[in-house]
Amino acid sequence: MIEESPGRDGRPVLLLLHGMGATGDVWLPGASLLEQQWPGRWSAPDLAGHGGASALPEYSFAGLAGRVAGGLGAGDRVVVLGHSLGGVVGLALAAASQGVPVDAVVGLGIKAVWSPEELARAGDLATRPVTWFATRGEAARRYLRVSGLAGLVAPDHPMVDAGLRQADGRWRLAMDPAAFAVGEPDLTALLAAIDVPVLLARGEHDPMVSDAQLKEYGVPVATLPGLGHNAHVEDPAAVLALLDTVRPHPKTSRAAPPRSGEGAHGVGADGPA
Repeated sequence: MIEESPGRDGRPVLLLLHGMGATGDVWLPGASLLEQQWPGRWSAPDLAGHGGASALPEYSFAGLAGRVAGGLGAGDRVVVLGHSLGGVVGLALAAASQGVPVDAVVGLGIKAVWSPEELARAGDLATRPVTWFATRGEAARRYLRVSGLAGLVAPDHPMVDAGLRQADGRWRLAMDPAAFAVGEPDLTALLAAIDVPVLLARGEHDPMVSDAQLKEYGVPVATLPGLGHNAHVEDPAAVLALLDTVRPHPKTSRAAPPRSGEGAHGVGADGPA
């Protein structure tokens, strides 16, 4: 995970949540921008069963959100920017009684529609034993495929280290395979339980979700031109700009719906997240 910046007191914590198979270090490309642009603290934790975070006995979106809530400080208010699985966890954090006041949620690249075949494939992945590799390079390439970062991040990039574990001269992914069994999110129910600004966003070329699918939920939708599923890695500035559309303003509780692409500067795919 990336440790939170010191920031200033009295401002919401920006909570950056990664997608399935990744770790909090996936937000490294935007770290310098965050230091310049976010007026407060920010944190990019590893979700349960990923990176350095311990596993859950059973995976659910509420359980993942509860673990995130447990890592926050007493009295923290948060704005959530979550990618894919992390976007759903952010919605669950805002919808559930986790004791964390959530001011706004941006969900990026959330897969909204699941086929029976996709759910069955995720269930199969969840039951497979851990695979060990003879070299770091082999494990790193597998990590990049599982996290959807292949072609975007080099195997020797520092962010890859957080997704790997070494023991007795062998290498494995840090992820608990059972996390794949988290299932299909009920986005309708989650959004109905949230009364703070929510923005659903996607890269223009994201194959995992379409604009039409996101617009079914009746909340603001933004499209980032030229980007794919891992837009936060491809163009961190464009994704961080989305936060401007959901920051709470005095006397308002909902962000105005942005036009398609609003908040983007103009510019992937992880596992079944």
